[in-house]
Amino acid sequence: MENNFQFAERMATIQPSFIREILKAADNESVISFAGGLPNAEYFPEQALAELASRILTERPQDVLQYGQSEGETELRQHICDQYRQRHRVDVPVENILITNGSQQAFDLIGKVLLDEGDKVIIESPGYLGAIQSLMIYRPQFLPVPIGQNGLNLDAFETALSADPKLVYSVPNFQNPTGFSYNAETREAMANLIRDKSCLIIEDDPYGEIRFEGEAEPSFYHYLPEQTLLLGSFSKIIAPGLRLGWMVAPSPVMQKLIVAKQAADLHTSRLSQHLILAFLKDERFEPHIRRLCKAYEQRCRLMGEKLDELFAGEVLRSHPQGGMFMWLAFAKNIDTMELFREASRLGMVFVPGQPFYTNQGGSHCARLNFSCASPAQIDRGLALLHQAFRTISIISP
Repeated sequence: MENNFQFAERMATIQPSFIREILKAADNESVISFAGGLPNAEYFPEQALAELASRILTERPQDVLQYGQSEGETELRQHICDQYRQRHRVDVPVENILITNGSQQAFDLIGKVLLDEGDKVIIESPGYLGAIQSLMIYRPQFLPVPIGQNGLNLDAFETALSADPKLVYSVPNFQNPTGFSYNAETREAMANLIRDKSCLIIEDDPYGEIRFEGEAEPSFYHYLPEQTLLLGSFSKIIAPGLRLGWMVAPSPVMQKLIVAKQAADLHTSRLSQHLILAFLKDERFEPHIRRLCKAYEQRCRLMGEKLDELFAGEVLRSHPQGGMFMWLAFAKNIDTMELFREASRLGMVFVPGQPFYTNQGGSHCARLNFSCASPAQIDRGLALLHQAFRTISIISP
């Protein structure tokens, strides 16, 4: 039968996630994968969540299994407010918090509420592929600004602001894909440049609690509470399968977001919300975070040391102070798509740099995830990467 389906025009330029396609190939247990942005399942708090879920379903089943308010459970939103005050020294009103199905849903809601076709959006270059793909559905014009080890290039950022963008998207803590973090000077300078402009800055912070070096810098909300959208997630620190995140927005924006949320799914799972809240208040939560940070730090250090040993003088790498990713820039004229194909043939996969750019950059770069691989897999996987690199170097002019 001939396919005569008429799809919406907006879908014509949307492609499947390159990373998701790589993960399909990595399903083979013999393949060592540094490709995914997954938390390590070994550190899911399975026992604690099982016990808490049983208790919740025994004590208040009719509450958690019923429809709920679109904004999210008040207790959970209040707990998030308290954490912002205690850990980040900012006061966020509870009514300015919306619970979402992971922070990924926040991108979609933001696009629905704020973006018309052709609106300009400043993004980091390289930037988070999930945000690029989600916002791309609303057909904005992306304004890529280079990111370095201290954050966005301020000269390029100021130039991009002159184009009158609606949004600025940033991951200031342990950025995906680079692992870079914005320093305090960059954050304050960006806030001063944005202040009083008709633009909002999105501060996406899924990795902020996974810190194993340094001190936290002030949030953009500290400088610009009326122009900042804060995005948070429990996926990386507890479990992504629960699909729970949140968004903080100024009151006029929040009113529109709630309407969009109601139209999308009515509300986020009440069971997931109460389960997350119970674990956040449980005595096992803080030890869980410390254990997670320690494990990821060990893997990050091992990956960095092994890269320095194998690729001395041939690769520049980031030095993450937290999070889940390390960024490589090859000194030689190496096409990392070609390197990926050779490494995949040998039994390891990573993500080439190109998908993280909207302006055709990154052909000599790559992202490695260090959270999911065991120390033995890191050692073996990087040896295979170096073997693939040597093969490509011999073939390349």
